[in-house]
Amino acid sequence: MTESTRLRIAIIGAGIAGLGAAIALKDHPSIDAQIYEQADELREIGASIALGPNGLRTLERLGVSNALDESIAFRNKSGYPMIYRHWKTNEIVSVDTHRGHVDPRHRTARFYRAHLQQALLQHVDPSTIHLNKGFKFVKLDNATNKLVISFTDDTTATVDLLLGADGIHSPVRTSFVPTSGTVWTGRIAFRSVFPISHLSNVSEVPDEATHYWGPDRTFFVSKLGKDLFTTVGSYDSDPYAPDAAYTASKWNTEGDVNTLKEQYKDWSLQIRSIIDAIPYTRVYPNVAAHGLDTWVLGNGKVTLAGDAAHAHGGAFAAGGSLALDDAWAFGASIRHVFPENAIKLPSDKDLATALKLYERTRKAHTDRLIKIVHEGNKKKVERLGQTETDEELRARMKSRVDPSWIHEHDVAAVFQQAHDSLLGGKEEAWL
Repeated sequence: MTESTRLRIAIIGAGIAGLGAAIALKDHPSIDAQIYEQADELREIGASIALGPNGLRTLERLGVSNALDESIAFRNKSGYPMIYRHWKTNEIVSVDTHRGHVDPRHRTARFYRAHLQQALLQHVDPSTIHLNKGFKFVKLDNATNKLVISFTDDTTATVDLLLGADGIHSPVRTSFVPTSGTVWTGRIAFRSVFPISHLSNVSEVPDEATHYWGPDRTFFVSKLGKDLFTTVGSYDSDPYAPDAAYTASKWNTEGDVNTLKEQYKDWSLQIRSIIDAIPYTRVYPNVAAHGLDTWVLGNGKVTLAGDAAHAHGGAFAAGGSLALDDAWAFGASIRHVFPENAIKLPSDKDLATALKLYERTRKAHTDRLIKIVHEGNKKKVERLGQTETDEELRARMKSRVDPSWIHEHDVAAVFQQAHDSLLGGKEEAWL
């Protein structure tokens, strides 16, 4: 095929989902996938991120094995994905476990977000990433049957297909579904990442990823790659209360360590000692949205991935893995209707089929998660102001949702099931 007859795909957003999708398509000789990012430079906004076995397996499927290296991926030496400790006594009350067989290199790992982004960027041609390209709107050119995307810098791009991977507040999503905006859940996270040397005077620094639970808040700590350490404090409010704290908070804004010290002043000496050593903290309001009726938008020429598709608020530390599974499934669906040996471009019907196959592979799984998230957020608000006994707290820690169905999800197996369900198990003549 000539350059003029290549399938042109625009990926909006250079986060994990966007980069992953570009990697999933990069070796196809007849696909031209370009990434459009609103920021003026590539910088990962956030702190730490976890990837479960599903996300790590998908990284290998995408050829990004460098991201599994222990220099940037921290795994608990015990093999437990997460350890839950009591806020006052520090005793282990419960643990998460891997339910199925998980290779050691695929055991749940924590990353500094910038390290993971850099690992992905090693597999993306820099010339395909375009900065200062905030999405404004997209329209169909009836004369050419192409999508014309308009950006905030007054430039345009003409493409055959658009993937909105532009985050939890996705302008692509809301341009097609205006009612799909996010709402604050009432939770605020105080995130910090810093050299572990800051904790040199703290005795018994936790050497595994640990979630401490208290009656009305939690505190997470973990080592990260390259001698970094992360902490995450939390504060819950009723988002609908007129006097709710932090209602005006913005994502990734400067916080106050003294606020953390006050909020955890009654916790164990170990936690208080760690907080005393934190050099800074930043504020992240948690938001979520309800699931969409469909991911196939724009007359079968537009779809979504990552937080843009399922704005679940980061629950169960699943967002990164979900984004990678989305990216792989999107790439696999496009490749199914447009294999590398194709002699002509896919038709509109072919592309719509690909997006339906992608949706069938991913949407039921993420819809289940979103339902659980909203139920959990409702329960958090209902508990506010209630007195919880220590016995009740321990029971809640032990009866929490088992996340193994999320973290050990096999996207490749579900893709095959979706294919058989949608296409009757028969290969269609795409050539």
